[in-house]
Amino acid sequence: MELTATERDLIAAVQDGLPVDPRPYAAVGHMIGRSEAEVIAGLRRLIERGVIRRFGLVLSHRHLGYRANGMVVWDIPDVAVGEIGDRLAAFPFVTLCYRRPRRPPDWPYNLFCMIHGRDRGVVEALVDQAARAVGATDCPRAVLFSARQFKQRGARYANCAPAGK
Repeated sequence: MELTATERDLIAAVQDGLPVDPRPYAAVGHMIGRSEAEVIAGLRRLIERGVIRRFGLVLSHRHLGYRANGMVVWDIPDVAVGEIGDRLAAFPFVTLCYRRPRRPPDWPYNLFCMIHGRDRGVVEALVDQAARAVGATDCPRAVLFSARQFKQRGARYANCAPAGK
């Protein structure tokens, strides 16, 4: 797919994540010599054309004080996994929620969601709250806490070096 120099600049500016700024699109515009409105319109066109699918803010949760990161794995009946997944994803404290196939006999879990908290007790309480709210208290689950943080970054798009570089 052919990209203009402006489109390549825009993609290069957002692929490492949006700037932490009250007006991130204006900040991106400043970086590439475009207005905030031009950045928003350009991103909208790139999304509509299928050039990019996602971009966003990349935060280091540990730097924000969230030291307990729990991937909650659930064994949800297949007939209910879509509905329960949608309901879990709606909680403000659930940052990821997705379905994956089970891998019997060792891995019975088919729904995954990430919950961050300041400590393990907070995360466990949020898991219990979510389970009660979505009617999954009887569904087997486990909370897998992170031992370390890996590098976080935005989506990568090939051949999108800024124009002129």
